[in-house]
Amino acid sequence: MADTNALLALAGRHLLKTYKQPPLVMTRGEGCRLYDTDGRSYLDLYAGIAVCVLGHAHPALVRALTEQAARLGHIANLYYNDKQIELAAQLCARTGMDRVFFTNSGTEANEGALKLARRWFFTQNDPERTGIVATWSSFHGRTMGSVAMTGTPKYWEGFGHRLPGVSQVKYGDLDAMRRRVNDRTAAIIIEPVQGEGGVLPAPPGYLQGLRALCDETGVLLIVDEIQTGIGRSGKYLAVQHEGVVPDVLTLAKGLAGGVPIGAFLVREKYAEALAPGTHGSTFGGNPLACAAALAVFETLDREGLIEGAAAKGAYFLSGLEGLAAKHPALVKGARGRGLLCGLVLADHVEARLVLGAMRDRGVLIAQAGDRVLRFAPALVISEAELDEGLAALDAVLTDMTREAT
Repeated sequence: MADTNALLALAGRHLLKTYKQPPLVMTRGEGCRLYDTDGRSYLDLYAGIAVCVLGHAHPALVRALTEQAARLGHIANLYYNDKQIELAAQLCARTGMDRVFFTNSGTEANEGALKLARRWFFTQNDPERTGIVATWSSFHGRTMGSVAMTGTPKYWEGFGHRLPGVSQVKYGDLDAMRRRVNDRTAAIIIEPVQGEGGVLPAPPGYLQGLRALCDETGVLLIVDEIQTGIGRSGKYLAVQHEGVVPDVLTLAKGLAGGVPIGAFLVREKYAEALAPGTHGSTFGGNPLACAAALAVFETLDREGLIEGAAAKGAYFLSGLEGLAAKHPALVKGARGRGLLCGLVLADHVEARLVLGAMRDRGVLIAQAGDRVLRFAPALVISEAELDEGLAALDAVLTDMTREAT
């Protein structure tokens, strides 16, 4: 067994300190469980931030990766590969989009979407139409273009001047968006559920209103489904609950169940914006990642996991609402869609303390915003495991109540 203290000492010497990890080192996973170097088991209710949709070491994913690695792991995009073509066709069929560009991550997908929107107007002889309108509390990635679109100042402070032409308005305020969009606006970018911003679903009618606004003005609608896509909401895309079809769609996280891959998809009308040589990626769409994504799709269908996410999400959200009612001094409420749920803590409650107490009880969750506990478990999770998480959270909140009295 690996020596935990030795590994932590190496981490302290060699890793950039951009994260505040607890003194745990994970070595393996199985289903919805993770195991550390000391052999302790943890119920994983955040799945690598909504990434491991099939849980850990799912046999279908392991098999697909093993078989593909033995055939062809990587080939540059100077040539087609069979898995990339098959995945592109499936993505278009599932999303209603027409063309795909593969990336390695969500932030790269959003960068590509930004470039496409701006270059579209360049090809239409309107090169000054470069404005991008995003929303406050949003999160779109860490690279310079994506972080400029991110509506949370802490992510872009200290990195110099932001990308010009990018601005934010209040999330859910259609009138504010109408006032901001003008003849210099190229695109609106929006999350159907703000993940990092606090697991905040779009208000009823908001996404349809944005679609109508874009149709009226010629602005492209970019929908960021990096966290909400791949069945997490109870449909393949969260915008499908609202009947909205974007002009550009970005995906990543759960797309290949833990293998790095992202994609932006575009309607045919705008595809000509990115002609040969205008965009590229060395690793994007390589056979190994695409084979993993195809295995994820096949498993989602075979095991009914998207429909299950809707049912299990409703079950879990009801349980969170019950905890909010039981602990009103500590919890303001619960919200979410499918298996992306948040518990909103009272202003005086520090989320990190709850995360630590849950970890001590063998349950891993994440934080969104300042006061929201985020739950994004694997879609294979059972109701019994959800009950286990709820019971642990109830115990933590009960202990906090006792300590306060």
